[in-house]
Amino acid sequence: MLRPTPRKERLVRIALISDVHSNLVALEAVLADAAGRGAEAIWNLGDTVGYGPDPNDVVARLSEAGAVSVLGNHDAAATGAIGTDWFNSLAAEAAAWTRAHLEPETAAYLSGLSEVAREGDWSLAHGTLRQPLWEYLITEEAAEGHFALQETPYSAVGHTHVPLLVRQGTAGVEGETPVPGEAVALGEGLLCVNPGSVGQPRDGDPQSSYALIDTEAGTVTHYRVPYDIGETQRRMEEAGLPRGLAERLGYGR
Repeated sequence: MLRPTPRKERLVRIALISDVHSNLVALEAVLADAAGRGAEAIWNLGDTVGYGPDPNDVVARLSEAGAVSVLGNHDAAATGAIGTDWFNSLAAEAAAWTRAHLEPETAAYLSGLSEVAREGDWSLAHGTLRQPLWEYLITEEAAEGHFALQETPYSAVGHTHVPLLVRQGTAGVEGETPVPGEAVALGEGLLCVNPGSVGQPRDGDPQSSYALIDTEAGTVTHYRVPYDIGETQRRMEEAGLPRGLAERLGYGR
């Protein structure tokens, strides 16, 4: 059985990742970049599998790295915990492929993930705290519903594949697109961080996206990391996955 490695009690720098989607080449590039910036832990916000060609290797790599992971909708679909009626045709086809290729240890790992996790001052979920598997935190109403359930100063979600910072303060809910490499103070009031996607970015930039939390400096910084997209596309073609899913990696949509 896959078992995470022990984690340090006190963490200073944490790599925040999401939506790896079975893209091992992208994951390795992000983990190397994060390690070079002093990351001591990985928090993974779900959709570890789906779409891409390497579900078993991705899960094994994250387990080996001791990542804290939560469940995403594609993870749940891969194990059969939920259906794919709400998936588009390409996503449903990829989910069926993933389910057919999961090793027992990988399926057991994914089945053991919770929808929400709490790590110190942070709450972690894939979609929102209100609807962890499905809701996109892209509207003011969704943000308000999310923050109403946030019992920690900070939270992190994925699901949209687009990096974002959302705050709730005295003036209400405000969102901003982070600038890669620019540290942002965690600040006061409630904050939610979306690190973007490692394995299938959708903001027009095909480079992998992740964020680095620095607990000593009290900041979060988003980064973009180039990876060998052609290699992932080659593996997808070899696996017989839909061509459209491979092509979209090249233009980040």
